[in-house]
Amino acid sequence: MKGLILSGGYGTRLRPLTYSQQKQLIPVGNKPVLFYAIEDLVDAGIYDIGIIVGPNKEQVMETVKGRNWGINIEFIYQSEPKGLAHTIIVAEKFLEGQPFIMYLGDNLLKEGVVDHVNKFLNSDSEASILLTEVPNPQEFGIAKLNEKNEVVQLIEKPKNPPSNLAVIGIYLFRPAIFQAVKKIKPS
Repeated sequence: MKGLILSGGYGTRLRPLTYSQQKQLIPVGNKPVLFYAIEDLVDAGIYDIGIIVGPNKEQVMETVKGRNWGINIEFIYQSEPKGLAHTIIVAEKFLEGQPFIMYLGDNLLKEGVVDHVNKFLNSDSEASILLTEVPNPQEFGIAKLNEKNEVVQLIEKPKNPPSNLAVIGIYLFRPAIFQAVKKIKPS
């Protein structure tokens, strides 16, 4: 299994903090939030990680390269943020048709991803999306589930949410995703 961390956005909603650094480099507990994502993947036994970078890539690359991780980290350039499906297309060569976890680089997950990765690898699921209950679902991307607890739709900031289950930005995929993303149009 490979890891894919997204770190290419502009962080406009966090301004003025992101005028001088990317949001993934904002320190939490004395280290960049991006480091938590890398450490979560390493803890889950994932030692081949691609980091998506954008036009402001230098800061992320210098910060990550400045630490000896003891794993393979490759930087994958995405010229502009065109959505998650486009990110997978951009990273397809790196991912080599393998199952992978996609982790938005500005996320912190208290319990890490070890259990989620193990559960996914021991299942027949083609995809898994990590969700969390929120009191204000109108402010998040929300998952609509069917009677089998399968995600059937993701709705961004719905006026009438079908659930209170917010997408937290961590996804696990098998190779079927590579064909599926080519059929998705950016929203």
